[in-house]
Amino acid sequence: MGKRTSGNIFLTGFSYTGKTQVSQLVAKRLGWKLVDTDDEIVRLAGKPIPEIFAQDGEEHFRKLERQALANVCRRKSTVVATGGGIIMAPENRQMMRGSGAIICLEAQPETIHRRLLIDSANSKDKVVRPLLASPDPLARIISLKQSRQNAYVDSDWTVHTDHLTEEEVATEVIRGWNYICKGAASKGAASSAPTEETAAVVTTATESYPIFVGWGILDTLGQRMKDAGLSGSAYVISEDHVFPLYGERAEASLRAAGFTVASFVVPFGEKSKSIEIAKKIYDFLVERRAERGHAIVALGGGVIGDLAGFVAATFLRGMPLVQVPTSLMAMVDSSIGGKTAINHPQGKNLIGAFHQPRLVLSDVEALSTLPERELISGWAEVIKHGLIRDAEFFEFLEKNQKELTRLDRKATTEAIKKSAAIKAAVVSEDEKESGIRTLLNYGHTIAHGLETASGYGQLLHGEAVAIGIMGAARIAEQVGLLGRDAVERQNNLFRGFGLPVVSPDVDPQAVLKAIELDKKVQKKSVRWVLLEEIGRAIVRADVPPEVVRGVVGNYDHR
Repeated sequence: MGKRTSGNIFLTGFSYTGKTQVSQLVAKRLGWKLVDTDDEIVRLAGKPIPEIFAQDGEEHFRKLERQALANVCRRKSTVVATGGGIIMAPENRQMMRGSGAIICLEAQPETIHRRLLIDSANSKDKVVRPLLASPDPLARIISLKQSRQNAYVDSDWTVHTDHLTEEEVATEVIRGWNYICKGAASKGAASSAPTEETAAVVTTATESYPIFVGWGILDTLGQRMKDAGLSGSAYVISEDHVFPLYGERAEASLRAAGFTVASFVVPFGEKSKSIEIAKKIYDFLVERRAERGHAIVALGGGVIGDLAGFVAATFLRGMPLVQVPTSLMAMVDSSIGGKTAINHPQGKNLIGAFHQPRLVLSDVEALSTLPERELISGWAEVIKHGLIRDAEFFEFLEKNQKELTRLDRKATTEAIKKSAAIKAAVVSEDEKESGIRTLLNYGHTIAHGLETASGYGQLLHGEAVAIGIMGAARIAEQVGLLGRDAVERQNNLFRGFGLPVVSPDVDPQAVLKAIELDKKVQKKSVRWVLLEEIGRAIVRADVPPEVVRGVVGNYDHR
């Protein structure tokens, strides 16, 4: 496919395949700029395209077209709607491919003809469309389309639009861009992002959205939300340990982008993930007459992301959500994928909904103000991503442990980008946890049991996950899946980051009872995520109960 120096999207295709409308949707979803090459040509020439052809001829127009394309190709994070003939020149295709992905919108001639007739009938413009000027418009479409087909076939990705809505076409365009410009990420590897701060793009059947990761990027929040098509009011939901640090900056960024801002701050900690707190936020939104198009901004750690996300999913049957995670755990895990929830006394996250955000913005600099224990806790999820999907990333964590524990700017940003890309790739493949997404629960079965049995708050989530992962590793070793060396590598890396690997003084029977209530139980069998090797996880529902009881009951003695 050639080297991609940027991650731009170039939409091409015959007339009435939807380039204009789809380019707008794609740019809105990704929070990118939108450029039409015809508009650029008009800007360069200082006159409309018909006048260029009439006064200067087609050869001059094609020169302007190449110049406009060259200018556009120097941009980043841009969706480009191209003119109908731009793809015909091989040098143009080479320029576009060097700057991103060429994605062709395709349709059958009969579909194009039907859309043309509908558009003409509904248009207030009485000028006869050029294609309709032919005695046989359908034959003319077939002839023209056939003459361009070899160039269309040379695109990197093709979306057949005949039976798709514009929203569905936009989803397929972004899916194609993910595959072409971030091909390794689509396989679960943590590839480098096509732009400096775009770690990944989540593309599901219902939504596509970017994940921005960078150092000191909180001040760009308002503009990125505006670029994503959001406007009007923004309601910042935060916690009392975070809002004094970052609330003012977030609000200022939002106001500078034209948003009306109001904020609601909840007490720090897992206890705020309750129906009582959610009701208070509902009351806050009702008092301010929040509308369905207004945005909820979750500014904080995983608790805030879950709580604000749940409110966004349920108030007015759904409001746009923007995740602004400030903890390591939230940056690499809970802010990505659309899981939202509040707790029930009988279990963690039992009341919830899937509600994808419009964008995720992670300012890595915020980690410098995290309490040490909470920061350490977050590394558990980062390590988990390497364990289940990417052995090379796990090795990166082993080799850069010292730099990461002291929050080296370059190493930490790279680790968060790679970890976020792994999570995004898994979520893109399986939005509702019906398949591969289950692998993200590695260690969580025991972890949630520990959290429930000990009472929320004794263990941080990452601490429970680290203990749970080591429990799952010992289960895998005992059933013959995982070698001793792999178990020890996990143990050593967790200890190196300062994470616990054995449980505190918690009643094993209470942990086992909580495991039975876990969301991953199906037909009374616990689905265990286990490793076959580092970088490759599987799901097993046939783990002998006595093995589980032995591992859980002996944590304190390891």
